[in-house]
Amino acid sequence: MGALTACTPTLELRGHIIDEETLATIKPGVDNKESVGDTLGTPSTTATFDTEFWFYISTRQERIAFMDPKVLDRNVVVVEYDPKDNVKAIRRYTMADGRTVQIVGRETPTKGKELTFLEQMFGNFGRFSGTGSDRGPGGGGTGRGGG
Repeated sequence: MGALTACTPTLELRGHIIDEETLATIKPGVDNKESVGDTLGTPSTTATFDTEFWFYISTRQERIAFMDPKVLDRNVVVVEYDPKDNVKAIRRYTMADGRTVQIVGRETPTKGKELTFLEQMFGNFGRFSGTGSDRGPGGGGTGRGGG
């Protein structure tokens, strides 16, 4: 029975889970940053451009044992403020609104030589001289006349 328990998916909830009733109490033109903060709490993140935006992000995902989690649902509530810190608009986005971003695997070339593994391993051979018994700590001899 222990093996079956290990394969049972675990549901994980992360971020700000905002219910529709609470969100409906916030009114553009009426509420401001202070009242939104009191109602929804601190945002997940903020962004400042020409106007200011507060983002409340929540994710529901399931994980089976050590495998990567599978995202089941993601919600983003965006509260936009006008220059006087009053609520200008409220928008809600789900996973259906998202877009897949293609990561480009190219590298930016840099000047210099890339060394192979063997060049790195054997590149320092011959660069250091051995320490003989007639050399002092500086490697240049004792500074005294021969004996």
